[in-house]
Amino acid sequence: MVDPVDALTAHVQQAMGAALGAEYATGDPVIRPANKKQTDADLQVNAAMALAKKVGQKPRDVAQSIVDHLDAPELIESVEIAGPGFLNVTLRSQWIAQAAASMLGEAKLGTQLPAQETIVIDYSSPNAAKEMHVAHLRTTVVGDSLARTLEFLGHKVIRQNHLGDWGTAFGMLVEHLLEVGEGSDEAKLLTTDPNAFYRAARAKFDSDEEFATRARARVATLQGGDPESLRLWGEILDLTKGYLRRVYDELDITLTDADIAGESSYNDELDEVCKTLEDKGIAVMSDGALCIFLDGYTGRDDKPVPLIIRKSDGGYGYPTTDLATIRRRSLKFKADRALYVVGAPQNLHFRMVWEAAAKAGWVQGTTPIHVQIGNVVGTDGKILKTRSGDLVSLQSLVDAALERAASVVAESRPDLDEQTRATIAHQVGVAAIKYADLSVSHDSGYTFDLDRMVAFQGNTGPYLQYATARIRSILGRADAVEFNGPIVLTEAAERALALRLLEFGAVVNQVGQTLEPHRLATYLFELATTFTAFYEACPVLKAEDAAVRDSRLALCKVTLDTLVQGLELLGIQAPEQM
Repeated sequence: MVDPVDALTAHVQQAMGAALGAEYATGDPVIRPANKKQTDADLQVNAAMALAKKVGQKPRDVAQSIVDHLDAPELIESVEIAGPGFLNVTLRSQWIAQAAASMLGEAKLGTQLPAQETIVIDYSSPNAAKEMHVAHLRTTVVGDSLARTLEFLGHKVIRQNHLGDWGTAFGMLVEHLLEVGEGSDEAKLLTTDPNAFYRAARAKFDSDEEFATRARARVATLQGGDPESLRLWGEILDLTKGYLRRVYDELDITLTDADIAGESSYNDELDEVCKTLEDKGIAVMSDGALCIFLDGYTGRDDKPVPLIIRKSDGGYGYPTTDLATIRRRSLKFKADRALYVVGAPQNLHFRMVWEAAAKAGWVQGTTPIHVQIGNVVGTDGKILKTRSGDLVSLQSLVDAALERAASVVAESRPDLDEQTRATIAHQVGVAAIKYADLSVSHDSGYTFDLDRMVAFQGNTGPYLQYATARIRSILGRADAVEFNGPIVLTEAAERALALRLLEFGAVVNQVGQTLEPHRLATYLFELATTFTAFYEACPVLKAEDAAVRDSRLALCKVTLDTLVQGLELLGIQAPEQM
């Protein structure tokens, strides 16, 4: 067991049971990192404060009883009762050293795998035949990091890219494709500039009544299963998939074509969804539409807010499709958790859909979770939009970051050949974008500030990449092939680094539970700064004693492995050199 909190928890619980009774042996000892401004101890145990009222004793008396029964000499150096009853625990340096050494070469770096779950994660979800815009950045980046982390923890992850690939717009798009020709340059825009293709179709739809009439008729033939209409629709989707593959490859996103489960994949189920809900008395007709009215959902006028599952014209909307998605994810995929990485404004919609699905018996053993995504704003604090009022395209943000990264890398490493600089610049640019997003809480907005994002100093992705390259350089200059220690901690900076390394597994487990990647980003930044303090205080290659040198090289190796693994979970590559 590597995590110090887990190790101490077992011993404190045993002491609680021995001191207060067996029923307290499984209680939460409430262990936290010690406040370094108040003590030199490593961990603080707050159990006595919570237990005092239950056992009818003063907190300090409870604390003393726990200390009297605390028997872990291999783990604990000293225990001090402080304040009203806190236990300040200093861990034995030898235990810390051995725990850190156990992380050398360990695939999971000390992470204790939880019970395996099946987790469906819905993220990215752009619209077919349209270019991805800034609002897709966060759902794509956050969702992919969560998918990577949950898989690392041993869960079965089912990715779902809920592509907007159905509906009235596709009649217009199919007709436009017929007019321009399937192999034309205009058709190729679907893989290079989907918005241009969509805008051309839309302009024709708005200005040419004959075209608009044909487009509306095409919707009916498409939804009716006409083979030729479906073939053309499929061609549009194939071209769209080519565009998505290019974007995902450029950003190193793990979504593939096999993960696409668009709106169209639920089309054949929607009539049956509505019929079942109506038969169960959950849905009722109201003003010509089939609606679900749930208790507790009212508008400003105190009137019930309807969840419309079939419109008065017979069409289906997002609520119907989303009812089908949660039904499939729960009853077919048997998901323990179904994550929807979608913008925060959709929260009310999802709560109503999931409550309606639960009433229908379609949510069984599954916890649906809305991972709410905040906005990306510019340095002026406003949502990023073009002069025409459209949301800024995702590709333009990526291009700007890559261009800025190329400039920074060229300036800092003029000695490298052009191809190497280009490779590093791409990795730095992607890291800048992803880390800026992942280093803040996913439900908060953040400022897209390229100057800050691509900097090699401060809390940025490139700074963490630079830290890994720096450690690789240190190890590369050592006359050793393997760095196996043993680790011996004699300096405060060594001890601080080893303790920080031991937090990795607990942090990753926490991300898996809370679904908050920013916790991992924060940890990696703290690890990198702790390493810098260690390197400045403790000579590595110039250490006079060979055993000390080998110990410090081993600490460097564990730090490198931890940083590289942590960055990989964020979807960020660590360049060999910078």
